[in-house]
Order: sequence, then structure tokens, then C-alpha cells
Amino acid sequence: MSLNSEQDFPEITLPDIGKLSGSLAQRVYEALRSAILAMDLPPGTPLKKQVICDQLGVSRSPVTEAITRLAGEGLVEVIPQSGSRVTKFSMSEIREGAFLREAIELAAVSKVAAERTEEQLLELNRNMRLQALCLEDHDEAGFYREDEHMHELIFSFTGYPKLNTLAATGWVQVNRARQLLLPMRGRAFEAYDEHRVIVEAIRDRDPERARQAMKKHLSELVSRLEPLAETRPDLFD
Repeated sequence: MSLNSEQDFPEITLPDIGKLSGSLAQRVYEALRSAILAMDLPPGTPLKKQVICDQLGVSRSPVTEAITRLAGEGLVEVIPQSGSRVTKFSMSEIREGAFLREAIELAAVSKVAAERTEEQLLELNRNMRLQALCLEDHDEAGFYREDEHMHELIFSFTGYPKLNTLAATGWVQVNRARQLLLPMRGRAFEAYDEHRVIVEAIRDRDPERARQAMKKHLSELVSRLEPLAETRPDLFD
């Protein structure tokens, strides 16, 4: 079956681009990217341009531009004479991305623990309360967003504005793959406990303890993804 067969495109609702900002191509790109990262468009999903155009109410040009950008990020694979599809996971790319992220984030959390302000600690504590509320409400998607925001806060507190972009570039495949873990029974609660230890070390101005807590947190992610390459071969190359 061709990748461009209309029935290959999953029955999902893409984000409303009317609520997004930027050019039309930028909004289409953000809608598709968020659907890919949220696993609404799972690995291997063929992308039919006309179906996307119909769902979003746009012409083919911004869709083509968006798919080209996503291919540059490694989220979409363009197959000559056949079409395009969401890329499958690659454990080698996940390990490489995790290695890069760890190198950056361990340095970041150490710096923040040594230099944090009371206002920054307040923001982290507020974020932790939001994480707890999401767990209480069984809101996995909400917990995921607050989890990501916590890491963004730590990067921003270093005072180096390019750090988050650099880390996110290498982390994109890991970020997508970790969606597979959140529905696992108890994983979100374990991640919350790991976050709590990190924030406590920052509170206590203990760079080494913060570094070790972050290292454990990041390594847990990759170690849990490894078995999925065996149990879900449909999602991995």
C-alpha cells in the first residue's frame, strides 16, 4: 500500500492552528510537531498531504514546508516516489540524544543549585505542586507538560538562553519516546519523586547532590526505553 493512500492517515484531530501564532507555515509545523511528539501521530504513520490540508483548512504549500522542517529535525522521513511518514524510533539516536542532554543538564543543575535565588526556588516549588495536582487528577498529559517545564526552568535559571534550545535539539527523539513510559503504571509517580529529590538538592544549595539526582533521573528514562525496542518492534527501526 502506498504511503500516500488516504486510508493510511489515522483518524485524529490535529491542533487548531487558529489558536497558534506565526505564519501559516509555522502554525502548520507546530500543529504537526505537537501531534508527533504527543504520539497522536505514532512512529511509522504515513502523512498524506491532502488529508492534512483538509483537516487544517490550508493549501499544500504550508504543509509541504512544515514537513520539510520536520524532516530536518528527524521527526519525519521523506521517501522518494512514495511520500512521507513519521520516523520510527532509533535506540542509537535515543542514546546519543540522552548522552548530549545529560552532559548539558548535569552542568546546568549544578550551577543552579550553587547560585539559585529564592524567587527561582519558589518557581520550582510551584511547578512541583502543579505536577502533584496532575498526578492526583490522573492527568498524564498535564504531568508531562509540567515535567518538561521543570527542566526548562532549570536551564533558564543558568542565565544562558541558548542552553534549552541546544538540549532540546538532541533530546527531541528521547522526548517523543518517553511518551511511551508515562502510561506505565507508577512511572509518573516515580518521575515525580525523582524531581522532588532534585528540587530538594537545589533548595539545600547542594550542587553535587543535585547533579547525582539529575543523573539518576535521566538514566532511568533510557534504561526503561531499552526493553521497548524488543516489546514494540513496530515503533522502532
